[in-house]
Amino acid sequence: MGTMHRSGVFKKTNDSARLIITTILGVVFGFFIGVSFPSVSFNKIHLPSSLISSFEAIPDDNSYLRDRSPEITQTEVPKIYVPTNPRGAELLPPGIVVSESDFYLRRLWGEPSEDLKKKPKYLVTFTVGIEQRNNIDKCVKKFSEDFQILLFHYDGHTTEWDQFEWSKNAIHVSVKKQTKWWYAKRFLHPDVVAAYEYIFIWDEDLGVEHFNADRYIELVKKHGLDISQPGLEPNNGLTWQMTKRRGDQEVHKVTEEKPGWCSDPLLPPCAAYALSLSVSLLSLILNTQAHTFFVEIMAPVFSREAWRCVWHMIQNDLVHGWGLDFALRRCVEPAHEKIGVVDSQWIIHQVIPSLGNQGNSEGGKAPWEGVRARCKNEWSMFQNRLASADKAYLARTGKGS
Repeated sequence: MGTMHRSGVFKKTNDSARLIITTILGVVFGFFIGVSFPSVSFNKIHLPSSLISSFEAIPDDNSYLRDRSPEITQTEVPKIYVPTNPRGAELLPPGIVVSESDFYLRRLWGEPSEDLKKKPKYLVTFTVGIEQRNNIDKCVKKFSEDFQILLFHYDGHTTEWDQFEWSKNAIHVSVKKQTKWWYAKRFLHPDVVAAYEYIFIWDEDLGVEHFNADRYIELVKKHGLDISQPGLEPNNGLTWQMTKRRGDQEVHKVTEEKPGWCSDPLLPPCAAYALSLSVSLLSLILNTQAHTFFVEIMAPVFSREAWRCVWHMIQNDLVHGWGLDFALRRCVEPAHEKIGVVDSQWIIHQVIPSLGNQGNSEGGKAPWEGVRARCKNEWSMFQNRLASADKAYLARTGKGS
């Protein structure tokens, strides 16, 4: 009995030893297989082609890292501080800083250098509602491929514009019930539109039957205009003398206004600083006398350099831009040479009060009345801010005494 017991114990010991040895050999064998596995080709193993293609379709994260190995193997970042870099980018090497942008549409594939067949040289913006889509269609067709089209939608309708082929290459920005100056302040920063030589900031109710955009640019360059507008049809309501089209010349920069309207012949509205003023619209909306100067800018065109200045003058909270046109002369020198009206390329202001309809009825008043009150208040606020800024600057520099 004792012998049989010892034999059973010895047998169990041998079984355990074989199990341990087998496990060790399996681990060693597996290690060598794992080390040699990257060098094994699926094709050499003759796997089915369908299985091989499935493996090839799986992203190889290791190859992604290998392609970018210089980036991930760099252990030390050089200490950099460049005070002349744009604010916030002082810690970057100047060669990697990109401070300007554009509205060029790019592909999601291929080489970036091959994305653009043509780079538009000018930017045209319209603030639009869907009801004016047919008029905007006519306007857009007056601009060649040299012009990038940007639509600001104040009514939330965007997909409906796809009925027009050109809309597919346009930029669409949609925020309900905002004005073009609200959009301009937020989406047309000078560094964003730096790629464009001229920026058009136009309303939606303009007739362009007698307007050619390419010819307009030629005249603006010829006459050295940094801030301009097309002449307005003189027979379509009353306008300032300054902005009325003259049929006997290409461009005019100075005019004679009605008696008592001008304190200085080189200041607005007798010189071309009061762009796109419509007294007929003014009287229609304000029901006041024509000599009360509440104005809107309907179709200005800015050079890249002038716009950089004008953008900074637009107040973030004053969305209607009233009073801005009388201050444009601050952004170019000499203003009476750099600002003008292009007579031979003229437009018609159709006077469609679409903006007033975007207001709210309060206290039993019509929506347009609240908009009108806001416009008047903003104009006064802008004048006061500008006068206060002038006074503060002169006091600080000792020039005010």
